[in-house]
Amino acid sequence: MIGGFRERSARGQTMLCVLVCVLFLSALVHSGPAVSRAWHSDDLQQELDPEVGMNITEIIRRWGYPAEEHQVLTEDGYILGVNRIPWGLKPSKGARPAVFLQHGLLAAGSNWITNPPTSSLGYVLADAGYDVWIGNSRGNTWSRKHRTLSPYEDEFWRFSHDELALKDLPAVVDHILKVTGQEQIFYIGHSQGTTIAFMAFSTLPELASKIRLFFGLAPVATVAFTGSPMTKLSFLPDAVIWDLFGRRDFLPQSAMIKWLAEHVCAKHLLSELCGNIFFVLCGFDEKNLNMTRTPVYTTHCPAGTSVQNMIHWAQAVHTGRLMAFDFGAAGNMKHYNQSTPPEYRVQDMKVPTALFSGGQDTLADSKDVAVLLTQVPNLVYHQQAVSAPPSLPGPIISPAALKAIEARCCMFKRASHSERFIGPDRVLLQFDSLHTWRVFCREPMREQCCHASGNYLVSQSACEQVAQRAPGHSAVKQHVGLNL
Repeated sequence: MIGGFRERSARGQTMLCVLVCVLFLSALVHSGPAVSRAWHSDDLQQELDPEVGMNITEIIRRWGYPAEEHQVLTEDGYILGVNRIPWGLKPSKGARPAVFLQHGLLAAGSNWITNPPTSSLGYVLADAGYDVWIGNSRGNTWSRKHRTLSPYEDEFWRFSHDELALKDLPAVVDHILKVTGQEQIFYIGHSQGTTIAFMAFSTLPELASKIRLFFGLAPVATVAFTGSPMTKLSFLPDAVIWDLFGRRDFLPQSAMIKWLAEHVCAKHLLSELCGNIFFVLCGFDEKNLNMTRTPVYTTHCPAGTSVQNMIHWAQAVHTGRLMAFDFGAAGNMKHYNQSTPPEYRVQDMKVPTALFSGGQDTLADSKDVAVLLTQVPNLVYHQQAVSAPPSLPGPIISPAALKAIEARCCMFKRASHSERFIGPDRVLLQFDSLHTWRVFCREPMREQCCHASGNYLVSQSACEQVAQRAPGHSAVKQHVGLNL
């Protein structure tokens, strides 16, 4: 029995090594002639970036920011690593709203602080007056602990994004509220970080009531049209994936990846190759990456997840729907008391939501996002990248996207229960206690009101058209973009 256990474990590790090599070769092909020149060059970076060997807290403190480490216990015994930047370089007076940053698939909380302060969302928000909390999903580099289980046991890895949504998120949110004494927080998720939010906020109304605003970067609910290489596992039956990769972790940080970071990515000319590994894994274009920091990127991502989680994503490609994990008819009866897994209804989510989509994120395909936009009942803002990668929001964020996200965060932060603020194009917004956005058209001699409630948003032109027809205010039932 022990021999069989070791055999399965070794086979899984072998397959993961093969997968890393395949990703490396795919990136090699994508990089073209530059790589061939680099192999014959001794043009190494003069000094390896010290952040290659640092943890999240050490990276934060290296840039002069205060950092705290928290351990959060979930109801099923997992111990999650959570990092905090309580204030920025210049502590501001007054209340500091808490914001929770949640990474995507195969990533870690380090993605939010991997670049220098001016181009990392974690630092930018801290300097903007937020109390920044950074999450790490169970099973990644910084959340591999359990009250009774070991990462060397199969049982530790029996989770998918169901548990990330229904176990991890409530535990971390409650911890943040307890420490800060606040009643609500802002939530910013990327990719899978948005998926688990859609699942949790539509299923757990008590949790949803604790979220002031949900920012979704590269939002993912369904993956019917995704082109992500990671979902190509969907071509294989679940049983084959289990047999190939075992029943434990998938693409964790490893000695092989660290070696690549230190000996390959450290070469100036080969940094493009490492950047393309990020493109193959997550869809990030090298135009969005600081290529001098690819060794840092590579030693922090991929950070691993469970094989079961990857199977869950493969199932999602097959169904084209946001469903719970499919254990098979018998297993489903045991877990859900029905033969098929239940579906998460994004339509039931009441949390005010702002979405940023577009660019090169292959998991968040534009056709899937188009479907999602029709399902979010309280969509208060949506921005789509109309140009290519430079405006793409993601965990490693381009300067243009960072400015847009920071502006929206600060704008929504000022929109408290009674405050108003004026955006471009002479449009004034008010956020009331019923989580309703009211949009007012401002003209030189008059002010008319257009009420945007529920699914409906109004643009300035639509608002003015209604204002011309109605002496008071009237509902605008058009799903058009809010041009701010």
